[in-house]
Amino acid sequence: MKFRLGVYMLTCFLVVGLLGCVASEQKKMSADNAQKAKAVAQIKEMIESKQAYTNEQILPLYDLLDTVDTEFMLGTWKGGKFDGGKMPDPINWYGKRFNSADDAEPLLARKPDGTIYSFDKWGMARIREVKFRGKVTGSLIYNEKPIMDYFRKLDENTMIGLGEAKGKLLFFFHLSRQNAEE
Repeated sequence: MKFRLGVYMLTCFLVVGLLGCVASEQKKMSADNAQKAKAVAQIKEMIESKQAYTNEQILPLYDLLDTVDTEFMLGTWKGGKFDGGKMPDPINWYGKRFNSADDAEPLLARKPDGTIYSFDKWGMARIREVKFRGKVTGSLIYNEKPIMDYFRKLDENTMIGLGEAKGKLLFFFHLSRQNAEE
């Protein structure tokens, strides 16, 4: 009888302890989700404002965002920069197109008549899932240049990218998914 009571009490203590751990983990997940939602909202406000933002302002928000996989990236994406329109744009950059894992057009540009074309002077690219800043995420790897872009998700139709060359963080940009006919 005493043995059964001891086992019962030990079981109760274990259950209470596990419930406490679960509650603590749920509280942490809730706080993480709140931080992520705040980061998404802040980046969307930055995009809408069309003002200039530094890498140092964007990087901590970027780190809070969800990763993307290569399947999510497929399609044509219209791009924008966080430079407030101050940086020259010699190619009239439009965005990026991800056709498959081994076929990506890293630089789409717009001709004066509005036609979109693949600016191929820097070559083509491929996409892979790569660990960057502690998370595995969809990444664009240029075939002929030492450049990689790492993406994070804002929502189902928007992501931001961080361009890097040989370990040096270059700049942030944002991409919006375009319909198939665009």
